[in-house]
Amino acid sequence: MEAKFKRVLLKLSGEALAGEQRFGLNEEVISGVVDQLVKVHEMGVEMGLVIGGGNFWRGRQGTQMDRTTADHMGMLATVMNSLALMDAIEKRGIPTRVQTALNMISVAEPYILRRALHHFEKGRIVIMACGTGNPYCSTDTAAAQRACEIDADVLLMAKNVDGIYDRDPRLDPNAKKYDKITFRDVVSGGLKAMDATAATMCMENNIPVLAFALGERDSILRAVCGEKIGTLICND
Repeated sequence: MEAKFKRVLLKLSGEALAGEQRFGLNEEVISGVVDQLVKVHEMGVEMGLVIGGGNFWRGRQGTQMDRTTADHMGMLATVMNSLALMDAIEKRGIPTRVQTALNMISVAEPYILRRALHHFEKGRIVIMACGTGNPYCSTDTAAAQRACEIDADVLLMAKNVDGIYDRDPRLDPNAKKYDKITFRDVVSGGLKAMDATAATMCMENNIPVLAFALGERDSILRAVCGEKIGTLICND
């Protein structure tokens, strides 16, 4: 297999890392992800990762809680996931760095773009935690922003669903899956595959997005190699 992209930003959903238990971390799922990341790294692909925190905390859980407080708790959940994945990757011999948008220098590096690019040059994987560091911003938005900042060739979004549908396929078995769709259609159609802010950011900076299911066999590896998988979101 040969990589189609030189530099990618991979967005992993926190819920996907929980597997069927839907909470916490599933070691089998993480091991499967790391197996693929190792193969992608061996191809010479530079990888940045953004991980959600929904397997530990989602802001909407705290319905009576101040939104800013709830979102900061969600950012801390992304750090737990990032540290767990860093540990699993480094046990496979690949140097990895966690950078956080909130300062926690005893735990991880602060996110600094030039430092992240330097890590890529040194053959390291960079995991970017805490979203954008701001409340009211999803980790999808953070992934789009980081993809733009590092000038990624593509934003890969590994989720629980195998692409983008016109309706929720879990609720409607007749939902239609798109193989390819434009950012404008995602935004105007109110499709929930990624939030409107993230879609607009990628559209304006011409960063294609590939949405696919993490649970499919070798889905990350296949996406990096340009196989037909999931749904491609682009400008044309």
